Amino acid sequence: MNKETLLAAVVALVVGLLGGYLVFSISGSKNPAPAGGMAGGGAPMVNYEERIAQTVKVVAQDPKNLQAWVQLGNDYFDTNQPQKAIEAYGKALELKPNDPNILTDQAIMYRAVGWFDKAVTNLEAAMKVDPKHVQSLFNLGIIYMEDLKQPAKAVEYWKRYLDLDPASPNAQRVRMMMEQAKQVQPSSSAPGPMFR
Repeated sequence: MNKETLLAAVVALVVGLLGGYLVFSISGSKNPAPAGGMAGGGAPMVNYEERIAQTVKVVAQDPKNLQAWVQLGNDYFDTNQPQKAIEAYGKALELKPNDPNILTDQAIMYRAVGWFDKAVTNLEAAMKVDPKHVQSLFNLGIIYMEDLKQPAKAVEYWKRYLDLDPASPNAQRVRMMMEQAKQVQPSSSAPGPMFR
């Protein structure tokens, strides 16, 4: 495994963990905290292996349980198991085909296995469902910049992102990436983290 692949995997894991935390915090989820103690920072520790095993049992008994499929996909995402995450998100999309968040998460996993065309297709589908879905815009920019080596196309998506979200902490990051894109030759960019 080369350094870039390892770095991308670590970044994807961190982004997935933070993204999952933010999604549950924002949605005001009333789900109980996972079993386990508190980590040094006060965040609950998650036993992914146990939670995945439990969720697999749930979907085996209730294959139409959308929330369980999404949770399974998220747990596979967070444990760097992209192929399994793709499959779980695929089952969730069979139940709710036009969910921009599920489409985006699956797209990030498609990128992780190098299926950039499928990632772009998912992200564009998410944008059709919700033209203000900033995560899709952000990630389209990453794929065009880092993987498809089309910095001008990346800048187009990031400009749209900034039109919708000019003041968030991510907006500053997008501005910096846009500046880099304007200076980068199409064949020389380093991999970037995706935004969930």
